[in-house]
Amino acid sequence: MTTPTAEPAAVGPDFGAVGGAGDLRAIVGALLTYGLIVAVLVLIVSATTWALAASGGSWHTAQKAKTGVLVAIAGATLTGGALAWANWLLDVGAHL
Repeated sequence: MTTPTAEPAAVGPDFGAVGGAGDLRAIVGALLTYGLIVAVLVLIVSATTWALAASGGSWHTAQKAKTGVLVAIAGATLTGGALAWANWLLDVGAHL
């Protein structure tokens, strides 16, 4: 007598159940693109301000611009990693 083997069912979110899921994907993709573009522009402006303020002797402005550079790098990292993190969570959820 053999015992029946149960194969795990593929479980995952049904994005087709939501009306306009394709439009939602396009909107999220556009928002991620705009977020990265804004983060890079802020990085360029802050780095330029930091360089000009440091060379001109305005240490307070240089410190604020350095903070802007760090915030822009953090924002670009979080925005770039958001899609990878969401895909990882969906993958982990399918295996639970």
